Amino acid sequence: MRKKRILIVPLAMMLILPSFLADASQKSVSTEEKVNEQTDGKISSKDEVVYATLQANGQLNEIYVVNTLDVTQAGTIIDYGSYNSLKNLTDLSDLTQTDDKVYIEASKGKFYYQGNTNELELPWDLEIVYFLDGKEMNPAENVGENGHLEITINTSRNEQGETIFFDNYLLQISLTLDSEFYQNIEASDGVIANAGTDKQITFTVLPEQEGNFAVTADVRDFEFEGIEIAALPSSMSIDAPDAEKMTEDMKSLTDAIKEINDGVADLKSGVSELNDGVISLRNGSEQYKNGMSEMTGASSELIKASSSINDALSTITKNISKNDNELDLSELSELPKGLSQIADGLTETANGLSLLQENYSIVLTTLDEAMRNIPEYNVSENEINDLYSSGADPAVLDQLVETYSAARVAKGTYSAVKEGLQVVDTTLGEVSGASMEMATTLTSIAQGLSSSLEGMDGLDGLTQLQEGLAALAANYEQFHGGLIKYTNGVDTLSSSYHELHSGIVQLNGGTTELEDGVGQLLDGTGELYKSTNDLPEQIQEEIDKMISEYDKSDFEAISFVSGENEKVNSVQFVIKTESVKKEEQETMEEVIEEEKGFWGRLKDLFS
Repeated sequence: MRKKRILIVPLAMMLILPSFLADASQKSVSTEEKVNEQTDGKISSKDEVVYATLQANGQLNEIYVVNTLDVTQAGTIIDYGSYNSLKNLTDLSDLTQTDDKVYIEASKGKFYYQGNTNELELPWDLEIVYFLDGKEMNPAENVGENGHLEITINTSRNEQGETIFFDNYLLQISLTLDSEFYQNIEASDGVIANAGTDKQITFTVLPEQEGNFAVTADVRDFEFEGIEIAALPSSMSIDAPDAEKMTEDMKSLTDAIKEINDGVADLKSGVSELNDGVISLRNGSEQYKNGMSEMTGASSELIKASSSINDALSTITKNISKNDNELDLSELSELPKGLSQIADGLTETANGLSLLQENYSIVLTTLDEAMRNIPEYNVSENEINDLYSSGADPAVLDQLVETYSAARVAKGTYSAVKEGLQVVDTTLGEVSGASMEMATTLTSIAQGLSSSLEGMDGLDGLTQLQEGLAALAANYEQFHGGLIKYTNGVDTLSSSYHELHSGIVQLNGGTTELEDGVGQLLDGTGELYKSTNDLPEQIQEEIDKMISEYDKSDFEAISFVSGENEKVNSVQFVIKTESVKKEEQETMEEVIEEEKGFWGRLKDLFS
């Protein structure tokens, strides 16, 4: 326990000289007389230092203000403030007050006086809470205890105070802990510095901001010196950062987005052409499929008719060789007509295939050009991630990536089936040519047979007819075998083409969705470019706005105590919470007077 010794000694009192009293009485002037005096004193500036004492939990105890007046012309000075009491800190002259006016008789130079007030509020609300081992405590009741200490400090705007100080002043909150009694000190948002054997923790609160801080430590024999808070104008000027490099990067990003938008526009144009080509391809494919189906349906009749001709030729050949006298050539005269009908059917088939090949070739060319118009972009994964990191709308970027992927897939799919589509084109030409060749052959046979029948004369003619029919039957049997293979091929081609046509229909549905998606994507990239076109200017505006929020260099001080005070140079706040200490026991020691000598006793006789 700390002890304080008080020595009791005789105190000598000096009497005030009458002349001093007389002079003081001459200087004493009533308040009303001073109000009526001419206020010819002048000041060049006024400073205020606001001192406030708080309870340990942050509740206000009292406020007093030390005013400093820089007097440039001696005389009566009027200062303003609502004070409960006044104290002259410069000389022994009296200060008088009427309402909120303070009358001062000041000489040239610095004049100091103090005013106490209980009518003003601090601009900040302060809340301080103490915890020991996790439980909230009253610090005065836990003095001398040990445990894990936590002190939380919260600052906020006091709506009852003058908010201009909250908006423009910077708070510096500091507390000192004795390293002998405090260990394992932590303050995550504060700065911990050595101050001799002590640790000083400092927190900073910017203007217009609220503060929420905490200090933790292991304490032994708990005592606390209190918390000191200084509030000063945040008058430091903030230099604007060099945003040129940043804005250049943003300009590059904007240009890249514009290129993307232009590319998407080209992509939409290409996809539109692709979709138109695929639609034409589908329509042509539909006609081709229907034609193939009709050919497949007609193949059986063609084979049946050809079989009849083949059988008839075989029968005629056999009958001629057996019995020439009984030969009935009336049926034979119908053979050229049947052959001509088959030739006409093959000719129509060949012409239909030729027209189909021509349309198919046009559609294939259109599709190929549309696919070539899809840009050969190769966007890397890193470039896509950079776009997502740029702050662009993720939904638009998702559409962009999805459409880019679909376009790549469509182009890749076309490249894979392009050779097969070209083969179909070639096959159509070959089948058409073969059909036309067979039609020509049959026509020649029919014409030759008809001429032979018309020019047949007697037995020699019959012999020639017999030989010709035998050759015709043999050749026609080969032709009939080829025709069967041809119709089987047509059936296979028709069946396979149905599957190909189903794929073309699906392709058409996909390109239609792709065109719609690219259209939406173009709208999105257009909006993205529009919103980022002035991105560098937006960044600079945001930087300027941020600087203006924290740059208080243009702040002009006003009086804390009264708005009527002028020429205020500075106002500062010094705020301190009460300390928490153990009560000290005072001991009284009597001073044993030494025994007086002769001269001392003689002096007492005249005292």
